[in-house]
Amino acid sequence: MAERPTVRVALCDDHGVVRGGLRRIIDGEDDLEVVGEAGSVREAVVLAVAERPDVFVMDIGLPDGNGVTATLEVRRVSPSTRVLILTVHDDVAYLRRAFEAGADGYMVKEAADVELVQAIRQVADGRQYVHPTLGAALLAADVPLARLHGPGGDLTAREIEVLRAVALGLTNGEIATQLFVSVRTVESHRAHIQQKLDIRSRAELVRYARDSGLLDEPAPDS
Repeated sequence: MAERPTVRVALCDDHGVVRGGLRRIIDGEDDLEVVGEAGSVREAVVLAVAERPDVFVMDIGLPDGNGVTATLEVRRVSPSTRVLILTVHDDVAYLRRAFEAGADGYMVKEAADVELVQAIRQVADGRQYVHPTLGAALLAADVPLARLHGPGGDLTAREIEVLRAVALGLTNGEIATQLFVSVRTVESHRAHIQQKLDIRSRAELVRYARDSGLLDEPAPDS
């Protein structure tokens, strides 16, 4: 049997003691290796660019922002990096925002050491991970985690929302007004959508949206 490749892991938490504990747990596994640590959103982005880790273990509470923002930025600069949120917030609302930002896993810090290791491996293998205590609440809240997928990766909930608006014929300005964002942000979302789906024209976007059932369904929550 072929040896499992080492999973390269990065850590982001504003408490050095927490990072040290996580590092000891992760480095204690033969198939896992910590390649760097960050204590802020800015440091996380720099680390993602420098190391291109397989998995980024991300806290939500950070001094210059939050883990959701950091997840968006990390996925932007290193699309192949998968993000596992590790936080004290055992709340479905936080979980939903994290997955919409592009996270692949969500677990609370009360989890046992073995569960953290399991979650990292699961996310590294391309699967989603949700902490068991949130599983039932997730189903009860009917939180959609399914994303549309293209050659360049999954679309986030916001990108799906923009795609649907484009398919309905809205201009970038109209979409920006509807979503309370800037036109530049809408343009960025459209560029990411086209890159991920490998689609170049608006006609192709409309066809994809129609074939995916987006024009028959309400837009996802923002």
